[in-house]
Amino acid sequence: MTLSFHPLTLDDRETMQAVTLHSGRRNCNYNFANLAGWKFRYDTEVCVTENTVVLCYSFGGRRAYMACTSEALSPELIEALSEDGNGDVTLFGLEDAQAAQLSGLSARYTISVEPLRNQYDYIYQRKGLMELRGRHLAGKRNHIRRFRAEHPDFEYRPLRPELFDDCRRLTEIWVGEKDASDTIDAEKQVMETIFSHWDELGMTGGSIFADGRMVAFTYGAAVTDDTMDVCVEKADRRVEGAFAIINQQFAEHLPEQYVYVNREEDMGIAGLRLAKLSYQPEILLTFNAVHITENDRR
Repeated sequence: MTLSFHPLTLDDRETMQAVTLHSGRRNCNYNFANLAGWKFRYDTEVCVTENTVVLCYSFGGRRAYMACTSEALSPELIEALSEDGNGDVTLFGLEDAQAAQLSGLSARYTISVEPLRNQYDYIYQRKGLMELRGRHLAGKRNHIRRFRAEHPDFEYRPLRPELFDDCRRLTEIWVGEKDASDTIDAEKQVMETIFSHWDELGMTGGSIFADGRMVAFTYGAAVTDDTMDVCVEKADRRVEGAFAIINQQFAEHLPEQYVYVNREEDMGIAGLRLAKLSYQPEILLTFNAVHITENDRR
């Protein structure tokens, strides 16, 4: 097997999703919208074989890979990656079961596995986010009740291009509550890429209007046939319940085909981790970095 990579473009969406949407891999990194949005940061390249999508990223001049397949990672694929990486391969985003599969590789390779807790995906039942049943979610229901009481005429509006300027204004309010960082600037750049190619990327979004203005918005795209990946969720923190109501309403307005909602990682931010755990994820999708070294090249 020989891997032939090329720079990721929007033209790759259909070919890639022929594999990823049916793979059963709910990893947010296989959401094509995420890949297209963040390409500028990682110089993303792609190679699509019959049943596998292999992504290549650049980190400080070094190459790293991700591989999406519904099957086990084959020895042939590992050999091809080793050739491409000159005997030294780092694979990101492997679930525990995938990482364990590699332990059976021949003595030709030395393998080390590094858990990446800050990158674990939080995946929820869509119905659970919509209905918020149970004592453990009473606080979420209370936030929504207060929001509805204070804003009885609120509107949920599907996110479309005519609302993008409202999203930009709300993003500036959200940014004003944060410390300036390169990550925030990058997120804004990704958002502009998404807005510029909204329909081409197959985006789905929603917004909340209260008292004549947007107070929350969110958007995402399918990562598998049954899983919607939420790329962005922003709200005016001065409006109590704004985050809770957009989360609940977006789930309620999603098509029935989406059984799961992936709300992505917590990036190691303590408050964000607590917030995502508080919604009781159905799946905490584990990720590992696997380092593979060909012994005779060490």
